Amino acid sequence: MPSLKALRTRIASVKSTQKITSAMKMVAASKLRRAQQQAEAARPYAERMDRMVSALSASVAGSPTAPQLLIGTGRDKVHLLIAVTADRGLAGAFNTNIGRATRLLARQLEAEGKTVKILTVGRKGRDYLRRELASRLIDGVTFAGKRRIDFNDAEGISTTITTMLAAGEIDVATLVYNKFKSVIAQEVTQQQIIPAPPPEGQTAEASSAGYDYEPDEETILAQLLPQALAIQVYRALLESAAGEHGARMTAMDNATRNAGDMIKRLTQNYNRARQANITKELIEIISGAEAV
Repeated sequence: MPSLKALRTRIASVKSTQKITSAMKMVAASKLRRAQQQAEAARPYAERMDRMVSALSASVAGSPTAPQLLIGTGRDKVHLLIAVTADRGLAGAFNTNIGRATRLLARQLEAEGKTVKILTVGRKGRDYLRRELASRLIDGVTFAGKRRIDFNDAEGISTTITTMLAAGEIDVATLVYNKFKSVIAQEVTQQQIIPAPPPEGQTAEASSAGYDYEPDEETILAQLLPQALAIQVYRALLESAAGEHGARMTAMDNATRNAGDMIKRLTQNYNRARQANITKELIEIISGAEAV
């Protein structure tokens, strides 16, 4: 059995850890509220923009002059996966789930004869995917040290994607991120952003309904499509940020509870060992007195 000093040291260490996890839980809870509000506020606009772009892609399908952001390159050879994770850990399986989903999707595409390129957002995703898919990693974006993610960050990522598309380096782009469901639940989501997927729940006739452009089609689409892509990326960043805080809050709450249980067990062991030592000393004293 460990000595009383070792048990006291262990109890003090666990108590110190418990204070840290409790503080991290409160910090995550305070950040979660704002991040959740941002994510929920962005959803209606992003979803409506996604439906509109999908309808546009269906209406111009087959047109040789259709923008690449709508219909892609017409090929299905090179796939770009944008894995959105966090820059910090201690969030349970939040980062691991994205890394695993990206790895499985990459293996599936390669089994079909596709070429896979990976753009990581967040250090944890880069570190995870570097172990097995280092040759597929082309770039990494990190927001370490930033207090809030803004639209300019999303525009920077979308600019990288559009530059690669224009250069013919990719044919299809897919976002892989955690969609915020609740404090204890995040849903791994794979969203194809290039080319725009066909609208769901609509007939071909409905999706190909004509649009009136003012001032003209080229001017509108030239400004609308890059912004629409940035909005989809921005939504993924906001969803991931909210999910990260929720996952960290849950993980730190579980860690704090586990630390409390461990402290109870160690305290019981300490008391038993102390009582055993006291009993042993009393026996030695009584035995000595009887011997005299």
